[in-house]
Amino acid sequence: MGYLIGFKEYLDECYNLSVFDEAFASQELWEFHIHNHRVVKAEVLENSTYDIRISSGQNGEILLPKTDVKLLYRETLSESIRPLLKIDKKVEGLSLEPILAPGKRYHIKNKSLFPLMKERRVIFFTLLEGEIVRGIIAGFSRYEIAVTLKGGIPVTIFRHSIYDLRDKKGRCFLKSFQEKTRDWERDKLFVSSTPET
Repeated sequence: MGYLIGFKEYLDECYNLSVFDEAFASQELWEFHIHNHRVVKAEVLENSTYDIRISSGQNGEILLPKTDVKLLYRETLSESIRPLLKIDKKVEGLSLEPILAPGKRYHIKNKSLFPLMKERRVIFFTLLEGEIVRGIIAGFSRYEIAVTLKGGIPVTIFRHSIYDLRDKKGRCFLKSFQEKTRDWERDKLFVSSTPET
């Protein structure tokens, strides 16, 4: 048994945060990357448990399931972010749909995300439709991972939209791989004893 220093405290503080709350409170335009390679600029009018209601100008109001959203950032950052998003053609060619059943998604353990965030390691997220997001983990919560791109530009990736996560050396951080390798136990933050209560 053991634990990561600061891990429990981080989850207590941040695990229930949501960028949808931030977007709703801002009353500003945000850019939504939605499945089927759609990109919509919209304001969040309502944030409910499973859906958001957005207003996107030409398309009017849309009730959007949160599981359709892959990537989100402030619209003012659009011109800086779009050139940084690459495509893995092989993954794109798989024509993957949103994975509605949580048990069938490509999970990443919080114990894997926390050391990556603390080390500020450059990592590569591949999303279900092939988008590649390169950056540093700035934070994470139950449903989201905040990533800082080149130049310190912030974007939010939704955990349900992830297909793969690797570092520069190609090391995989998906739960299916990390359940065996348990890289977090080799991290300098890991203490191999039970914390005192």
